[in-house]
Amino acid sequence: MIMEVIKHDIVIIGAGLAGLRAAIASAEKSRDVSIAIIAKTYPIRCHSVCAEGGTAAVLREDEGDNFDLHAWDTIKGSDFLADQDAVEFFVREIPKEILRLDNWGCPWSRREDGKIAQRAFGGMSFNRTVFAADRTGFHEVHTLYERCLMYPNITRYDEYFVTNIFIEDNSIKGISAINLRNGEMTFFNAKAVILATGGAGRLYGFTTYSHQVTGDGLAIAYRAGVALKDMEFVQFHPTGLIPSGILMTEACRSEGGYLRNRDGERFMKRYAPEKMELAPRDVVSRAMWTEIIEGRGIDGPYGSYIALDLTHLGEEKINERLPLIREAARKFSGIDPVDEPIPVKPVAHYTMGGLHTNMFTETTVKGLYAAGEVSAVSIHGANRLGSNSTAECLVFGRVAGEKAVEYVQGKSFAEITKEERLAEEKRVFDEFLGRSGDENPYEIKKALNEVMDRYFWIFRNGDEMKEGIKRIQELKRKYENIEISDKSRGFNTQLIHAMEIGFMLDLAEVVAFGAYAREESRGAHYRLDYPKRDDERWLKHTLAHFTPKGPKLDYIPVTITKWQPVERKY
Repeated sequence: MIMEVIKHDIVIIGAGLAGLRAAIASAEKSRDVSIAIIAKTYPIRCHSVCAEGGTAAVLREDEGDNFDLHAWDTIKGSDFLADQDAVEFFVREIPKEILRLDNWGCPWSRREDGKIAQRAFGGMSFNRTVFAADRTGFHEVHTLYERCLMYPNITRYDEYFVTNIFIEDNSIKGISAINLRNGEMTFFNAKAVILATGGAGRLYGFTTYSHQVTGDGLAIAYRAGVALKDMEFVQFHPTGLIPSGILMTEACRSEGGYLRNRDGERFMKRYAPEKMELAPRDVVSRAMWTEIIEGRGIDGPYGSYIALDLTHLGEEKINERLPLIREAARKFSGIDPVDEPIPVKPVAHYTMGGLHTNMFTETTVKGLYAAGEVSAVSIHGANRLGSNSTAECLVFGRVAGEKAVEYVQGKSFAEITKEERLAEEKRVFDEFLGRSGDENPYEIKKALNEVMDRYFWIFRNGDEMKEGIKRIQELKRKYENIEISDKSRGFNTQLIHAMEIGFMLDLAEVVAFGAYAREESRGAHYRLDYPKRDDERWLKHTLAHFTPKGPKLDYIPVTITKWQPVERKY
């Protein structure tokens, strides 16, 4: 069996915003360092291109915005679970990234005076969301991708599926990956590894996530001993297009769109009278779900929904500011938002939790870093504000890239041994691909989505979550008895999907255990049996550690610098 071994000083897993930004930062810090970007898709097909609404940054101090205001909005939005030192660092760094991308050619939307435009976003007290129409992530990714092409010390490995990481004496020494084109196992020796693999939104059936976002990096690092932090906090975006789940960006509401129930009422006045449709996402999603539960949703062929009304904005404004939304609504729902409201309901959208890192993206393993949605730095806490996610990818992608370069200076490679390579080859191709059983992995995936949609959705309670945990564990047992019918090597998508499902089962268990244990309501985690926030018992981060029997939970304090928790009102 051919097993290629490749050496790079720094290996970056993931080619979205955080991964590309990390690669550029590493290359700019040192032209002598060898950098690899490894991803299971091409960079311009990463999930980051799906980000629509914008990127938050303080650019208008002369007009009344400031860093403390952005920090306060973020911390209050997080329901006070964000680490405040990380937030303070983050808000000061993101304006530099906006201007860098501007210099690198990102086509930001402009005001009439030619300056970079900014729009309102939920939970923000100032219009600080920079945008490129409603294709912000698409343009940011393309800008970074083109920039990456300038550096000869960056090598891309497109369509490689990472299967494992290798650690010795608590230091990283490399990774293994399947070359999807020929099915051969490839090993990458590295002095530093940066995980930038995104979230785990495909745990849910109704979701905005691309199909490849299956939490691979989260699960691989978790199995290798890195703790997962605050995974019970999953964001449900208020406006997912029915029936596909495609994101109808928050920019729809920031540009003046309304949410209406079956009576045509703008019902948000009952839930957030000050902010209305621009309250934080957890508040709006709960309000919408309450309207549906209490019978004020609009009946449709796919169940009850809420109307997202843009008709009063006019065709010219919709075409200028929300062209993608119009195109998607017409193509996937047969609705032209110029003429009639868009059918929407809350949809799984973001993983607030992630790998436990400090504010410099360092994990507990030396030389292993995590940036973007895969990490929990933590600036989002229990609820992320819209437009802080792309900002996080840019800021902490840069930090990870620079920190990795500093770390590898003077370091030598620790070899992945022949025994380790043979063991991984055997695990994947003999024990996994060669497994004989009577369970269909796709049926397990479908059942997992149904469990998460039912038991770990917007409203949760202890008895239902207990049942959900039982069902996840049953699916894990069934998973041990799957069979992969396609035994070929090249582009064996069945093998890849089956491995992804294994990752998702582990992560679902972490979400479920953390949610069941947290006996309070905070941010996106809302328990009907514990409807109040409990700072006395639960102002702390959840850490989940892997054990063969399931997650072992531990807790660490939240870092508070100068903003004490208060009641959230919008």
